Amino acid sequence: MSNQKLNTYLKEIADVCGIEKNLTFHIARHTFATTVTLSNGMPIETVSKLLGHSKIATTQIYAKVIERKVSEDMHRLRTHFNTIECQLT
Repeated sequence: MSNQKLNTYLKEIADVCGIEKNLTFHIARHTFATTVTLSNGMPIETVSKLLGHSKIATTQIYAKVIERKVSEDMHRLRTHFNTIECQLT
């Protein structure tokens, strides 16, 4: 199946589901790698094989997205606790 045909199918699915974002094969692949697999604890080596990467370094790019998200979430939590601490004093 061509990328073009797959993107057409994804657009139809988005329309049916009321998704306004332009879905593409690239976005679907990235979401699968980050949200479905890595965020749920699948080993990066397994994800690499699933994506057909010949080098694990290619898959590590996806893992950096997850690390950044964790960092941002921790920063938000720290800010929240600091706000509570200030209110108590």
